[in-house]
Amino acid sequence: MKHTISILVENKFGVLTRISGLFSAKGYNIESISVGPTEDPTISRMTIVTNGDDDQIEQIIKQLNKLIDILKVVDLTNEPFVERELALIKVKVNPHTRSDVIEISDIFKAKVVDIGPTTLTVEVTGKSDKITAMINMLAPYGIVELARTGVVALKREFKGEVYSSKEIKMLQRKTKQKNQNLKEPPQNMSSSDEKTK
Repeated sequence: MKHTISILVENKFGVLTRISGLFSAKGYNIESISVGPTEDPTISRMTIVTNGDDDQIEQIIKQLNKLIDILKVVDLTNEPFVERELALIKVKVNPHTRSDVIEISDIFKAKVVDIGPTTLTVEVTGKSDKITAMINMLAPYGIVELARTGVVALKREFKGEVYSSKEIKMLQRKTKQKNQNLKEPPQNMSSSDEKTK
């Protein structure tokens, strides 16, 4: 089973080496690893995606908690969490296929960030399965180069129902309309009422 593990570490030399060394010593493959500073520059957040059953991952987390410089370890797998990944994909194009690749990019809400005579580079963000789906769609055209950041993830704080992006947009539209209605004067106001104002 795939697990997404979030780790807060002190921003010190050698921490990444010790953590990746622990995984390799236990024989676990790291599918992706991303690390960067947090709101506190002395602390970094590491997001690791790996495979293993619950007992194995529990053992890994116990071992991680024993390492110095590690502040907090959370297995996000069974928690509601937000995850994103970024990929840059350079694709072969010619005058006949260029518009096809741009159309695929539009469908996946990707951005064209570089155009050359024979290549086109697109930037796509989203969940890992979205990134993989786009790569699979572009593969027949010929992928020249590919760079993926790996997953970054944060636990959701909202405890109620999790809305889809479509539902969120609908709620935003309703709120905007409600705010506009509050600003507009009533339509049935007579001219005498307006004069008294």
